[in-house]
Order: sequence, then C-alpha cells, then structure tokens
Amino acid sequence: MAYDYIIAGGGSAGCVLAARLSEDPAVSVCLVEAGGQGKSFLINTPAMVAAMVSGRPPLHNWAFGTEPQPHLNGRRCYQPRGKALGGSSAINAMLYVRGHPSDYDDWADLGAEGWDWRSVLPYFLKSEGNSRGPSALHGAGGPLQVTDQASPHAITQAFVQAMQSLQLPENPDFNGPDQTGAGLFQVTQFHHGPRKGRRCSAAAAYLHPVMQRPNLTVLTGALAERIVMEKGRATGLMVRHNRRRLTLSARREVILSAGAFGSPHLLLLSGIGPEDELRAHGIPVHHALPGVGQNLQDHLDHTLIWRSLRPDVVGFNPAGLMRLLRGWRPFRDHGTGVLTTPGAEGCAFLHSRPGLQRPDLQAHFVIAIVDDHMRRIHLANGYSAHICVLRPHSRGSVGLQDANPARPPRIDPSFLSDPRDLQVLKAGVRLMEQAMSADALAPWRGRRLYPHDGSDAALEADIRARADTIYHPVGTCRMGRDEMAVVDPTLRVQGLDGLRVVDASVMPTLIGGNTNAPTIMIAERAADLIRRG
Repeated sequence: MAYDYIIAGGGSAGCVLAARLSEDPAVSVCLVEAGGQGKSFLINTPAMVAAMVSGRPPLHNWAFGTEPQPHLNGRRCYQPRGKALGGSSAINAMLYVRGHPSDYDDWADLGAEGWDWRSVLPYFLKSEGNSRGPSALHGAGGPLQVTDQASPHAITQAFVQAMQSLQLPENPDFNGPDQTGAGLFQVTQFHHGPRKGRRCSAAAAYLHPVMQRPNLTVLTGALAERIVMEKGRATGLMVRHNRRRLTLSARREVILSAGAFGSPHLLLLSGIGPEDELRAHGIPVHHALPGVGQNLQDHLDHTLIWRSLRPDVVGFNPAGLMRLLRGWRPFRDHGTGVLTTPGAEGCAFLHSRPGLQRPDLQAHFVIAIVDDHMRRIHLANGYSAHICVLRPHSRGSVGLQDANPARPPRIDPSFLSDPRDLQVLKAGVRLMEQAMSADALAPWRGRRLYPHDGSDAALEADIRARADTIYHPVGTCRMGRDEMAVVDPTLRVQGLDGLRVVDASVMPTLIGGNTNAPTIMIAERAADLIRRG
C-alpha cells in the first residue's frame, strides 16, 4: 500500500495534517492511529474527562508512568496521554490557551526562524472558530470551535473574586492583549448546531467531517512500530494492524505526529537518535542524532484541595452522581448544564515576584476534588486550586525501555532537578493559599486536605510528596539549527530526507500556558510548509 504522505499518530497535530493535506485531491494521505475513532460518549461529554484522566481503567488513555523522580521522594509520576483520534484533545479539559506572545519570539531567538509571534498568529486565527466573533487576535471561521463555558459554577466566579485579593485584575480573555489576570477559560466546545456543548476535539473539528474523502485512509487500532529507511530517506512505516504487520510506503514523506513521548520513541525504535541509547538496546544506528528524546519539559503542578460546605460543585457521592445524571437532559437538548463543564473552569496567570515582564505561574481552578489525577477518590464535595511553573528550567528525557515497540517509552521529566523551579513553585503555592483564604470563597470553604504548619520546610515536603504534571510535555524533538536540534525550522528531521516531525515535541521551550492550541497551530503551519515542498 503506497501513499504520498503517511502520518504516524492521530492526535491533535495528526488530525490537522490529515485534513489539510487531503484537501488536495491529487495527493493521497494515510493516517495511522493506535487508538479508536474518538467518538465515544465519554469523549463527547465534557464532564466525562473525570472518567478518562485517571487511567483506571485506561479509557482512551495510554496512562504512562515516569521513571522514579529523585526530587519528588522517588515517586513514579503519572503521564496520561490520549489514545484515540484526537489524541489528548479527546481526553483533556478543552482549555483554549495559546501562551504568551513572547514565548514564540523566544523560539525564533533560539533558531526556529519563522515561528515568532507575528508569523504564528495567522495560523492561530486560521484554526479558530470563536463564538465571540473575529478580531485582530481571534478567528471566527476556523474548524476548531472555541466558546465561553455554557454553565460555569458560582464558585468559579468566587475564585475570580478571591484572586483579586492578590491585586490581580479580572481578565476576560487570556489570549487577548494582556495575559495577566484571573477569569474563566474559553473552551474547545461546539457552540452551535446539534452538537452544541459537546467536546470539539481536533478529530471532531478537522478529521471526522472529511473521513469520506477518497484520497484519505485512516487506520485505527494500528501501532506504528518503525520507520522504513532506505539510503538516508524515509520511505515508509511498519505498522501492526489487526495482528498483522503491514509496510506502508510513502512516495513523498513520513510525518511523525505521535506527541512528545511517541515521536522520539518511534525515531529511536527506527535507529535514529543518540548512538549510546540505540546500541544499549541492540538497535542498529541508521542515523546518529543526539538530540532525539532530550530537552523534555513539562509543567509541574501542585494542588491545594478543600472540602466544600455547599453541594453546588461536582462530588463523587450519591448526591453528586445524581446531579450529574439530572444534567443529561439539558446537555442533550440544549448543550448546557453540569455535563458541559470542563472541570477546570477558572484560571489565573500571575507573577511569582514583582518586576517580571510576563506571568511565570498559572492557576487552574477545578470544581471538584482532584487528588492524584482523580486516582484517589474522595466521596466528599470539594474543589481544587492548582498552581504550576510556566517556564521550568528542569530538563528531562524520553528513551527506550527495550527494543519492543509495544512497550511504553522510558519517561524521565527530571522534575525539580533545577532548584529554581522549586522556589517559583513555593512562591506560587503561597500566593494561592492567600487567595483561597479570601472572603469570596468562605461559603464553600470546608476542611483543607493535606494541611501543613505553614513553615517553609513543611511546604517543601508537601510539594515533594504530591506535585506532578498538569499534562503539558513538549520539546523532545526540538527544532533549531544547532547539533542538538532534531528538526530544522521546516520540521524536517536533520540529515534525513522524506521525514518530518509535527507535534508538541518540536517546541524548543515550553510555552506559558496550555499546549493544545499551540500544537494545532504548529500543524496548521506545517501543512503549509509541506505543501510548499
């Protein structure tokens, strides 16, 4: 089976690429995805993120684990990743955030020419279908539906008021002229028509509407095992599908869109990467590329949790579950009600200290108790305030456990390996503790889970005992021009022909915000680069 383009990975980037490249009827495209169609009730219903994120059981979720983290008491941390068409956009909280404009100027300064803010903004606008309408900073005609939350909870507005105790202004648009402030997230949900209120994953936005194109083949339940190489050129992809091993041939390009864990893993399995890593697992070195799997960055997050005195939050108890069941009819009929909630309804971008030019902390406010990624269930009603370090200095890596493609990658985020990250996170927790004690939240504030005595040592111990990812891994196939860059600014793998990487792994540095919208932007721009040849 031969195609012009083969895309490995049907996540956010892969769905965009498959849809955009197949717009040209003269080319053929094959998209390979290990998961399913991305159309289940759990995926379509926003509040059901609570059932998927824990990975227990692993519903549409790879549910990866990390190597023991020395600076987090030796804990093996958790890394959920979407396993379905749409990838992590099928299981995330649907939060539409682009990051700070200067993040992209930083990329260009690091050698990623053409990825500065002025150059990437048109691709954000191209992708976006915002219910607020078009403006200089927003698009209204794009496939990705973006809207205000249909039924935000009263406690979330109380959170916004509480953050004002830190002299933080209310901000109605984190993708507007100024990122700093507190407000409600916009979300990637359908905002009109029969699907109003449903999740608008990258698959629902881009891929599902065009699945019948005769020049587009989508293989689900298909695990990409290895890139086929001939004389320095990628010529195909070896895939396991329906218990059979297939070799798909690519006339033009093989494109990896398997994410910050999957793309470097597939390169390594194919003999492309650091020589020592490949030889240690008995894999022949086809192309030495020392940066593959290096430069892993992620947002380390700490959660402050309270029981709620009021029941108008999401609780995993009989009354709370009954409230969710009663929410089915307004969700079905009008796209409103509790089932439309992303869970993380409130947001704040703030500064750990005066004098910073841009926020270095982000808060997510969740209308439920989120303890260990929903893997530790509490029957009480409650709420959670998350705080994460936006631009960590710590760098980790992705590698191989062995040469078996069915084994998950070895993931080592090296959280807090740079002590500067701990200092910023501690400052962020202190600010959140102050805000969460404001009068605005008093009607809900019950007993705090995991209290400490307020000392610096106790706070540090709590962070080392409980902090973990908030699901934004990037950087493991970094773009640039230096010897540790994996791809050049056109996203071609350095030193090889016919092979690109298009996903969050190409980000040189982690952006200051959630990573799904930037990943979709990367794929939109990549589609144009690929079409230009």
